[in-house]
Amino acid sequence: MNKTVIQTDQAPAPVGPYSQAIAATGTMLFVAGQIPLDAKTGELNTGDIAAQTKLALSNLQAVVEAAGATLDHVVKTTVFLADMNEFAAMNAVYAEFFTSDQPPARACVEAARLPKDVRVEVECIAVVP
Repeated sequence: MNKTVIQTDQAPAPVGPYSQAIAATGTMLFVAGQIPLDAKTGELNTGDIAAQTKLALSNLQAVVEAAGATLDHVVKTTVFLADMNEFAAMNAVYAEFFTSDQPPARACVEAARLPKDVRVEVECIAVVP
């Protein structure tokens, strides 16, 4: 996969571990929103936002890896939060998963309600090599 960070000082700098934009070539992978649902037990993680974010991102990572890619191949994420006041805690966990010097572009929005009343849901687009 060819992945290039697009960065300009003509737009605001990122306020977290993400890029303004990513240009990439390869096979596109669109991963559905992942929530903090334990794949082995079928149980929801009802912990704090950090615990829920960790499980949602672990689920996202598992799907990406099942397609033959890694989180380094993710070019865009969308994070849905039940409460934007939990952004900083979510962002800290997110930074543990996306550690590349070329983090994906990202949008983060507050949603009135998420599936199964979870605190966080994450979807992504990746480019599989």
